[in-house]
Order: sequence, then structure tokens, then C-alpha cells
Amino acid sequence: MGIPSDDVVLISQSENQENLHIITVNCPDKTGLGCDLCRIILLFQLSIVKGDVSTDGKWCYLVFWVVGNSTTRWSLLKNRLVDACPTCSSASEIYYYKAESFKKPKPPEVYLLKLCCNDRSGLLHDVTKVLCELELVIKRVKISTTPDGRVMDLFFITDTRELLHTKSGQEETHSHLKAVLGDVMISCDIELVVKEMATSPQGNTFLPPDLAEEMFSLEMPKEPTSGNSDQKNVSVIMDNHLSPAHTLIQIQCEDHKGLLYDIMRTLKDYNIQISYGRFNMKQGRKCEVDLFIVQADGKKVVDPNKQTSLCSRLRMELTHPLRVTMVSQGPDTELLVANPVELSGKGRPLVFYDITLALKKLGTCIFSAKIGRHIIRDREWEVYKIRLDEGNGFSLSTKKIEREVRNMLMGWES
Repeated sequence: MGIPSDDVVLISQSENQENLHIITVNCPDKTGLGCDLCRIILLFQLSIVKGDVSTDGKWCYLVFWVVGNSTTRWSLLKNRLVDACPTCSSASEIYYYKAESFKKPKPPEVYLLKLCCNDRSGLLHDVTKVLCELELVIKRVKISTTPDGRVMDLFFITDTRELLHTKSGQEETHSHLKAVLGDVMISCDIELVVKEMATSPQGNTFLPPDLAEEMFSLEMPKEPTSGNSDQKNVSVIMDNHLSPAHTLIQIQCEDHKGLLYDIMRTLKDYNIQISYGRFNMKQGRKCEVDLFIVQADGKKVVDPNKQTSLCSRLRMELTHPLRVTMVSQGPDTELLVANPVELSGKGRPLVFYDITLALKKLGTCIFSAKIGRHIIRDREWEVYKIRLDEGNGFSLSTKKIEREVRNMLMGWES
């Protein structure tokens, strides 16, 4: 018999710390599994403070120590983690996961949520929060404000629960939005969109070429890390002498929201397999990560060019996991946030949620917003373009807005 799904993922509360939980995953292995699990943990707004990973190439055992809160939906988290794990079943033997036999899942249906409201402070974040709670994933968004103070929000969303095609699923979404927005909500319509409408805008028209080149440069700055960087003192060292069969990667850096996800997604994009790994958070925000890795062929990384490329990419991803900048477009001020997209096509979760939360706390209104995919140097980025409403005594400096948004995205206290 295969392992029951209840035993694939176990979540228990720490005996010593009330808000600390231990997540144990025991399942067949696949390249990128750690990335997929860390992405889900990040999606549930949990912070990983310690982690252990071990695998023999066929079966893996992962343990994450995470910090949650009173609103964490642990049972739902368990279900989502189980869904991400390869399955195993057989009355006589266990069939291990094989990448070549894995069928790419069918792309989810995309729905258009059209929401018309009277504008108020924090409106966009409140809507985003409801959609997250309903497990509706925002793929694209277009927000515009009319001169009479009305807001038209267009959300292109997918439904993790696969209920939005039903009348009850749409009514549930409508009622949750109404409960939060109250009388400011004028109308709410949901419809399935055709494939052409669901495709995100691509190309260089979304951003000016000179700005895109500056934001998305993959080169590390020649000058010492400045205040414009998200991380400081990032160290990535690769060693082939300590293990006869594995390459060791040692990383030292400051902690930030989604740190382990950023490491795992980079290794996944390089098709690197982790045989053993350990993550520890030291005093303050200092983190140490040791990873024993092999290539897809099961061999060590010995090519000097590959070593340099992988170390440079890890260093870059940890120094600048997201790009945040403020720009002036004539009389208007725009906030631009960008994050790299996995080769699988998945973007970083909760970015729009954190942006709108930071702006809500600052009391800054949003005049318009767009989300799009931008390709530069053969790499895809998810770009959030927020035009701020500078009326009603707007007095915040662009530096303060940029700093507060970055701190929210990185999980740092202001």
C-alpha cells in the first residue's frame, strides 16, 4: 500500500513556543519540490525559521519550523502541501515519481472579476485581502478612477478551489466582498474569459526601455552594496572538496520574507537537485544555509562556468529578490515593483497584497494599477505599476513610500 495522504504532510505545534509549528513532509522526490513547498508556505504568510531537507533521489524528507499566527488556516495549508507532493500508490510496491512521466497540469481557467465601487482609502487592499482569503489568485489587474470618484477594478483571477464556475462560488465571492466593502460597492460581476483575454501583456511597451534596463539589470553593482539594495553582506561559496559525491553551497545573508523560496526557485530553474540541506536563522536576521547538491545527471557541479553562473545568480537573487522604485511620469508619480518569474511561469505570491497593504498603512490612495509580464534578456518578470493619487494633501516623500513598500515586501520592520 502507498503512504496515506494524511501521513505525507504532518503539522504539529512546538512544545516550547506557542506560535511555532513544525511541518514534516515525507513523499517521493522531484526536482523543484522544495521550491513548490516554500512557495505555498510563503503564500500562507508563514516565516520559516529553520529547515532540514534530505533525499536519496527517489524519496525525500523535509522539515520546516515555521512561525504562524492565530489566523493561520493549518488544515488548509496541509491540504495545499499534500496537493504539491508527488503521489505514490500500489498494492505491491511504491512507484517513485519520474519526471519524464509527469504530465503538465492543464492551465487553470481564468475569470474576470469586474468590480465598481465608490473610492475610499484602502479599498484596493481590502479587495485583495478578500480574494486571497478565497484562494483566488490575481494574474492581472487593471484599476482606474473616474473624475466622479468611482473606481473600476478589473481582476483576472484563477480559482484554486475550482468553485468559481458555479453559481454558489460566485455568490460566495460577491457576499464576502459586500461584507467588507459595504455600501461603497456598486456592482460585482464574474465571467469566464477567453484564452486571448487571459494572456498577460508582454513586450517592451509596458515600461520605457531605459527604465527597464535599469530595473532589471542582472549585473551586480560594481560599487559596494548601497541603501538601494534589499540585502547586504550576501555570501555564496561553492565547494567540491568536502563531499565525494556532492557540491556544497554555503550561503550567509540577512533574512527576508521568502528567503528560502528565493533560493529554492533559483536552484529549480537551474535544474539542481538538493540531496541534503539545512537552514538556520541566527540571532537577529542572520541566516546560514548549507546545501549539498547535484545536477540533474546526479553529478557534482564541476564546470567553472556553471559554478560562476549559479553563484552569481544566487547572490543576485538574494541581494535583489524584488525591484522597487519610484518614478515621475510628467505630473504623476508611479510606484514600480518587479519580481522574477519562475521558468514554470509562476510569479512570487502576495506581492500585490503587500504593496496595497503598505500603501494603505501610509494612507496613500491608488489612482490606477496594472500588473503585466515583461521580458528582458530572455527572462520574464512580473511588473506591478501603481499610479498614486497625489490629491487631498499628499505630502509623503517618494523615498518614504519606496522604503515602506520595500520593507513590507521583505518582511522588515520600518
